[in-house]
Amino acid sequence: MALSEEARARLVPQAAEIIGRYPKARSALLPLLHLVQSQEGYVSQEGIKFCAEQLGLTEADVTGVASFYTMFKRKPVGDYHVGVCTNSLCAVMGGDAIFADLQEHLGIGNDETTADGKVSLEHVECNAACDYAPVVMVNWEFFDNMTPSKARDLVDDLRSGTPVSPTRGAPRLVTWKQTGQILAGFPDDQGAEGNTAGDPTLAGLRSAKQHGWRPDGGSGAAEGTQ
Repeated sequence: MALSEEARARLVPQAAEIIGRYPKARSALLPLLHLVQSQEGYVSQEGIKFCAEQLGLTEADVTGVASFYTMFKRKPVGDYHVGVCTNSLCAVMGGDAIFADLQEHLGIGNDETTADGKVSLEHVECNAACDYAPVVMVNWEFFDNMTPSKARDLVDDLRSGTPVSPTRGAPRLVTWKQTGQILAGFPDDQGAEGNTAGDPTLAGLRSAKQHGWRPDGGSGAAEGTQ
C-alpha cells in the first residue's frame, strides 16, 4: 500500500529534521525506519522506498538494515508488542513457562497478533535486565519479576484498555506506533519521570561503597563517596 499524500506531508518534514541532526545523511537511517514504523506499525516496502528516497540510498541498502535489526517489523504488529525474554537466565527463572502460557492464553504463536489487533507476542533475546528475571517487555518498556499469572493479567489489561504502568522507566505505557515516534527522536514528556533504577540494580553500588571498591580495581573509599 502506497503512503497517502497526507502521510507523506507529515513524514517529509519530520524526516528532514531527523536527517539534519547528523553530519552524514546515511546516519539517520535507523531513526527514519522508526519514523515510518510509527506511521504504519511496521516497515512496509513503501516505508523502505520512502527512507531510500530521503537518504539517496537504494532500496536494497535500506532493506539490508531493516532486516538486520529485530526491532523493525516487516508485517503489521498489534497496538502492544509483548516480548518475553527466553534467554538463559530468564528462561531458567520462568520465561519459557510464561511464553508457553501466553501462547495458550492468547491463542497465537510466536510473532503473531491477536485477531483484535491489540497484542502481538514474540520471544525475544536478552533485554539486559537479568537482575529482574524473568522479564517481559511491552513496546520495549520493562515488566519485571513476572509470572504466568501476572503475564496473563497484563495482556488482559492491554486488550481491555485498562491503563498499565511499566515496572521501571516511563510511568505510562504508549502504543506501538507512539513508541516508534519516540525512538525516531521525537520524545514524549515522560523522560524525567518514572522509576529508572530499582533495588537489585543498586545492590552492586551499595556493596562497592561498603567495601570501598574503586572502578580501577583498587580498594579504599571510591572517589566521590567520601
